[in-house]
Amino acid sequence: MPIRYKINVLAELKAKGYNTSRLRKEKLLAEATIQLLRHNQIVSYRNISRLCKLLECDIGDILEYREDSSR
Repeated sequence: MPIRYKINVLAELKAKGYNTSRLRKEKLLAEATIQLLRHNQIVSYRNISRLCKLLECDIGDILEYREDSSR
């Protein structure tokens, strides 16, 4: 897929004080979303928006577009 994460989202969240237990407990992200992030899979735009808010950044700080070189 040509859209990829530029950063390790869960590591960045942890650096901001949001470990996975806190994310679940405060219902900031669902367990399914956390699992997608663990496996480097893209989450919904709603969750991307929430990540931007939690990380205090823009979408371009999280995602990037790279042409698929296998084609």
